[in-house]
Amino acid sequence: GPWLKYRGHLDKISDNLLLGAISRFTKKPGDALNVTNGTRGTPAAVARDYKSKGISFVIIGDENYGEGSSREHAAMEPRFLGGKAVIARSFARIHETNLKKQGMLPLTFADAADYDRVREDDRVCVHGLKSLAPGKDVEIKLHHADGTEEKFAAKHSMTAKQIEWFKGGGALNVMGSRA
Repeated sequence: GPWLKYRGHLDKISDNLLLGAISRFTKKPGDALNVTNGTRGTPAAVARDYKSKGISFVIIGDENYGEGSSREHAAMEPRFLGGKAVIARSFARIHETNLKKQGMLPLTFADAADYDRVREDDRVCVHGLKSLAPGKDVEIKLHHADGTEEKFAAKHSMTAKQIEWFKGGGALNVMGSRA
């Protein structure tokens, strides 16, 4: 497709971030709400604005998140733009592995019904990262725009080594620091 010519240019290819993803809230592809100013844009444009303001983001996904995205770029893009985690009902296996290698935190809803509790204008906090360990759930706290809050558990399948990658900003960063 049109992005192939940019495969070696991470900044440019990151404009492709979730461009084909259908928004659960607007039913439009490549549509995202910027919660800092109420405007709409592509996920990449919103992520770039957050990054310029020093704000990290979390992606919320449905079933089989990352299906068809086995290329490393699909995991590199959100990390490059300041993403920290993806919380989904389930992951495509190869994409989940690529997220881990890139230092992204792939989480699944402990109760798949919690997906429906997420609102478009939520601010999402992931608690328990300092004590992140294999098999240990983390807590997700949703800060709704109306001032209310909700909590739920999220699971991960990361090994101790993959947790080290997350904390080190990716597998290459960890390996590079040892060289």
